[in-house]
Amino acid sequence: MRKTLHLRVLTPAETVIDVEEVVWMQSRLADGGGISIYPGHAPLIAETIAAPLRYADRAGERTLDLGAGILVVDTEGATVFTSGEIQTGDDGEAWTGPEAHFDRLAQALLATMRAQPREMRDLGLSLEDEGQ
Repeated sequence: MRKTLHLRVLTPAETVIDVEEVVWMQSRLADGGGISIYPGHAPLIAETIAAPLRYADRAGERTLDLGAGILVVDTEGATVFTSGEIQTGDDGEAWTGPEAHFDRLAQALLATMRAQPREMRDLGLSLEDEGQ
């Protein structure tokens, strides 16, 4: 039995990651649950949702935010086929962790506020007040 997994994340345009020696991986599934894959996991095909893909290799834990896709587990490891809708920050790096979740929510709130300036004025709010 293998002691590590080979993890790949593929889009129609590119290979996002191709990592050997992955100790475990976790993904969110379309049925609302999550799944953890360890070496020796039974083969499967499952639909994933837009959510962080977490995995650990010998260097430590990593997180990559992915769009919805298909997870395929075979005897060699796991492959995620996704549309390539990876959420990134202004610097082009993939957002990870709780800070990234907060940043995405804050940016969505600011976009909503900018799209509804009249309603904000009615509430006595202004983006100028916040230095925006």
